[in-house]
Amino acid sequence: MTEIIEVENLRKTETTDYWINEILFNRLTIKEYIRSLITPFNMIAGLIVLAGLYFIFLRFTQGLGSITDSSNTQPWGLLLSVGLFTGVPFSAAGFVLGTAVYIFGLKKYQPVVTNAILLGLLGYLFAVIFLMIDLGRPWRIYYPMMISFGPASVMFLVAWHVALYLSVQAMEFSSSVFEWLGLRNFRKIILGMTLALTVAGIMLSTLHQSALGAMFLLAPGKVHPLWWTSYLPWLFFVSSLAAGLVYVVLVGKLTQVFMKDKADSRYLSNLDGITLGIGKAAAMILFTYVGLRLAAITYENSWGYLNSPYGLWFLIEFSLFAIAPLLLFYAIQRKNVGLVQVGALVTMVAIILNRLNTVYITFNWQFPHHELFYWKEVIVVIAVLTIEILLYRWIVNRMPVLRQHPDYIGDEH
Repeated sequence: MTEIIEVENLRKTETTDYWINEILFNRLTIKEYIRSLITPFNMIAGLIVLAGLYFIFLRFTQGLGSITDSSNTQPWGLLLSVGLFTGVPFSAAGFVLGTAVYIFGLKKYQPVVTNAILLGLLGYLFAVIFLMIDLGRPWRIYYPMMISFGPASVMFLVAWHVALYLSVQAMEFSSSVFEWLGLRNFRKIILGMTLALTVAGIMLSTLHQSALGAMFLLAPGKVHPLWWTSYLPWLFFVSSLAAGLVYVVLVGKLTQVFMKDKADSRYLSNLDGITLGIGKAAAMILFTYVGLRLAAITYENSWGYLNSPYGLWFLIEFSLFAIAPLLLFYAIQRKNVGLVQVGALVTMVAIILNRLNTVYITFNWQFPHHELFYWKEVIVVIAVLTIEILLYRWIVNRMPVLRQHPDYIGDEH
C-alpha cells in the first residue's frame, strides 16, 4: 500500500514538473527561462509595453481625453483606426487560407493554415482589446448586441460578427492547443467540427469585413468623396482578401528568418512555393480591387477632386494599389519569391493607408482644424501591437504552429 502511494505521489510530481517546465517554461528551469528573456529585443519591447500600460492606466483613471485627441468632430482616433479598421482586414488570413484548404481542398497550403488561423485569431482578439481601451464605458460592450441597437443597425451586425467570429477562430486554433497539452479526445472533437467551423468563419468574416465599410455609408458628407462611395462594402471586403493573403506571406518570411528553429522541414521546404501561389491569388484580387475603385470614382463622379491636395494624396495611395498587382504578377512570372514578398509589403502599406484615409485622415475633411497622431495615443497603439507580437512568439515557441506535433505527423487537420 505504501509503495502504491509513493508511485502516485511520484506521478503527481512528474505531472507538476511537466506543466511547469514543459508547458510554461519551454523545457527550461525557471532560472534558465528568466535568463533567456534578457535579450535586446525583449528589453526594448518591455520598455515600450511599460510606457503603453502607463498611458492605458491614465486612460482608465482620467478618461479618454488624457491619451487621445478624439472629439465629437473626430470620433475615430488611432486606437480604432489602427486596431480595428486596419487590423481586422489582415485578420482575414485565417478565413482565406482556411477556405482554400478545407473547402477547396488546396492541400498545398496546409503547412501555413495553422499559422494563418493563429494570425486571424490574434488580429480579432487585439481588435477587441483596442476597442475596449477606446470605449468610454467598456463594461457596456454588450449593449450594441443586446440592448441599444436592433438587427437593422450596422453596429449590431459588426458587434455580433466580431464576437462570434472570434469564438470560431478560437475553436479552430484549439486543435493545436490540445495537441500541445496532450488532450487527444478534445482534439478529435474539434477536428470533427473543422468543416462546420470553416463554413461559419466564411459567413461571419465575409459579412463583417463588408459591414466595416457599410458603417461609412452613413457618413457621405464626412468622408472625402475620393474615399466615400456606395461601393465601400465591396471595396472593404475585396481588399481584406488581399490583406489576409499578403499578411501570411510577410509573416511567413519573418518566421523563416527569426523563428526558423521553431519550424519543421515541411513548413520551410514548402514556403517558397506557397508564397508564389499566394502571390498569384493576391495579384488577381488586387486587379479586381483596382477595377472596382475606378468604377466607384466614376459612378460617384469624383474625378474633379483629384485637382486638390487630397487628390494628390489619393493618387499616392491608388498608385500603390496599382503597382502592387503588377509587381506580384511580374514576380510570379519570374518565380522570384523575394519580389513577391516586396509586392506583399507594398500591398500591406497600400491597405493600411486606405483604411487610415477612410476612417481617420479624411474624416470630416472640410473642418479647418484636424489634429492627427496624438503622441500618447501612438505609444498606446505601438505598445498593444508589441504585446500582440510577444504573444504570437510565445505561442509559436510552444505550440505546433510552424511544425507538426511529433504525435500527429501525417494527420492533417
